[in-house]
Formats: sequence, C-alpha cells, structure tokens
Amino acid sequence: MLLDPNYLRDHIRTVPDWPQPGVQFRDITPLLQDPESLRVLVQHFVLRYMHQKIDLVAGLDARGFIIGSIVAYELNVGFVPIRKKGKLPFTTIAEEYELEYGSAAVEMHADACKAGDRVLLIDDLIATGGTMMAGKKLLERLGATVVEGAAIVDLPELGGSKLLRDAGLKLFTLVDFAGH
Repeated sequence: MLLDPNYLRDHIRTVPDWPQPGVQFRDITPLLQDPESLRVLVQHFVLRYMHQKIDLVAGLDARGFIIGSIVAYELNVGFVPIRKKGKLPFTTIAEEYELEYGSAAVEMHADACKAGDRVLLIDDLIATGGTMMAGKKLLERLGATVVEGAAIVDLPELGGSKLLRDAGLKLFTLVDFAGH
C-alpha cells in the first residue's frame, strides 16, 4: 500500500532552531509513534527490497537502528549496527567523517559482514551525507557490496544525496524537504 508522499511528510515534525539557530530539525518520532504511519513507512522499504538479493541490513546510529532492524526482520535477513565510536564491545573498524556541526566517527564490528555480502544501508535522514558515506566505506572495507542507501528524509540542499550519488551509491528516499 503505497500512499501519497505527503502522508509520511505530514507525520514528520519540524523543530525550528534546533540544535542551533537557523536549523530546521526534521523529527521522525511522530512518524514512529503512530502505528499506521510506522507500518506504511516499513512497507515502503519492504516492497522496494523484497525481491532484491540482500544479505544484511546495516543501520546507522541511532535512528537507522529503528527502521533498519524492522526492515531486516521483514526481509528475513540479519541486521548490522553501525555505531558511534566507542559503543561496541568487540574488535571494530572505524571511519571518521564531517558533520554539519563538526566531525565524528562511526564503527562496526570487524566481523559484521563478509566479502560478497550484499548490504542495504539505512538511516533516517540524509543531510551532508557524511554518516552514510562513512557507513558505506566501512562495509566496503570488509568486502561487502552496498546495494543501496535508503533514508526516510532527504535534505537535498545540503548536498549529501548528490555527494553519495557522485560516489556511486544508489539512493532511495521517501520524503524530500527543501531547505535545512
């Protein structure tokens, strides 16, 4: 059941001037809180990927964990968390990246995937693209193929989706918001 994209957009709250003045934060928590909109959201992703060969879903910390784990469950594949640095207990590999407001690093377990695995990389939002690019690099360092990057929201004016596409990553997003 694919609905008008405004259905999902209408369940995303905009919080002005957070975390700093001038930023329009796109908050997906109302979308997740409503059982119908959550189901519609998950169905969009499942319908897109159910006939593709995907071995794992990798979710980016932290909101990518929510959607990614549900999608992995529905696709009957495993889930890989890509976490903020210092949060995983086993041997990890890390990748640094730039944020809108500074720099950070993400990491994953060194045995999270293997060469040849086909992975769907998922997050809630694409802004500058740094987090998703870092996740892509981590997965590829272990020999996986990132089939596609998926997100609920794209903020195209911040250039992240263009950066990712220019790096060869296919993208699928459900809602675009002009501005940031």
